[in-house]
Amino acid sequence: MNPDTRPTCWKPVGYVPRSRIPRGLSGWLLDTASLTRRLQRLCPGTFRVQVLSQAWDVPGIDEARVLGMRQAGVAIIRQVHLLCDGQPWIYARTVIPATSLRGKLQGLANLGTRPLGGVLFADPGMQRGPLEVARICRGESVFQAATGHLAQHPEEIWGRRTVFRLSGRPLLVSEVFLPDFPAGSPPAPCWRGSR
Repeated sequence: MNPDTRPTCWKPVGYVPRSRIPRGLSGWLLDTASLTRRLQRLCPGTFRVQVLSQAWDVPGIDEARVLGMRQAGVAIIRQVHLLCDGQPWIYARTVIPATSLRGKLQGLANLGTRPLGGVLFADPGMQRGPLEVARICRGESVFQAATGHLAQHPEEIWGRRTVFRLSGRPLLVSEVFLPDFPAGSPPAPCWRGSR
């Protein structure tokens, strides 16, 4: 992680007042169904996955903690944009610990441009942990990764994350709603120090 950025403060859903979430976005942030499926229905044209990067790396401290990983454990970290007609709507970051890539889960390392959501929600044994949400501002590592492609950076963006378990093995999926996503309204200025 860049030493000039700070980690994002993810909070359980119950700790974030709905009045603080931009109008039109709370239904998306708090929904536990497949985001990929909902986006495919919403997109009037071509929906696709653009892989930004996928590599073995050490996750952030907070990511390792929620995954129950040992310090300095490695994982495949996959970063993608979910696009509608070429426009990035969602930035997604998936952290798959090396210990989770066994048996039938080995295929998760070779998704290419296939959406991860299709794999997760097709597995009848999939378990989804509690949702956490975050208001993500400039200076945070997730903000930098999600908005680096934009000519103009917004004041804030919102995201959610969840630990999924396939065959009892965890992976962490973070999904960040980008400014061109059509369901949100213009955000209020960031509240410094009130997170």
